[in-house]
Amino acid sequence: MEENADPKVLNVKDSSLVHDFSGSKDTNNANMFTKKVMVVFGFLVIAGILSGYLLVNVKGAQKIIKGPGGSFQTGIEKGKIFGSSDEKTFKDQAEGVLKTGGIDGEGAYHLERPGGDSQNVYLTSSFVDLSQFVDTKVKVWGQTNSAKKAGWLMDVGRLQILE
Repeated sequence: MEENADPKVLNVKDSSLVHDFSGSKDTNNANMFTKKVMVVFGFLVIAGILSGYLLVNVKGAQKIIKGPGGSFQTGIEKGKIFGSSDEKTFKDQAEGVLKTGGIDGEGAYHLERPGGDSQNVYLTSSFVDLSQFVDTKVKVWGQTNSAKKAGWLMDVGRLQILE
C-alpha cells in the first residue's frame, strides 16, 4: 500500500476475517461454561427438592386426609369448630353425617340423621365451605329458612367435627 494512503483504511492482510473454529483456544472456555451450567442446574434441583421436603414436613402444617367416600379433607380434627362465633344469629342446631345434595333445588348439602329421609336437615352456607366435610359426622349451628320441599332448611354459620 502507499504511504500517502488514508490511515482510516485498514490493512486487510493484518486483520483476520475468518475465525479459527478448530477449537484449540475456545474448547477450554466452552467446557468451563458447560461445567458451570451443570453445577448451577444441579444446585437448583437439590434446592427445589429440599424446599419441597421442608414445606411438606414443617411442624404445624395441615395434613391431607383421605376421608370416607374418597373426599379429601385438610386439617380436620375431632372437636374443631369452623365458621362464625355468633351464637345469637346461628341459634338452631343439628347433628348428623354431612352428605352432598339437596332436595328439589333446596340446599346443596344435607345432614343424614337417624329416622330416615324425613329427618334430614337440608343445608346451605354463606360462612362455611361444607364441601370439606362431606361424609363426616358434624354438629351445625345455623338459621332456619322457609322451604317449599325440605322439612328443615338451614343456613349454616358454624360447624363442629364430631367424628
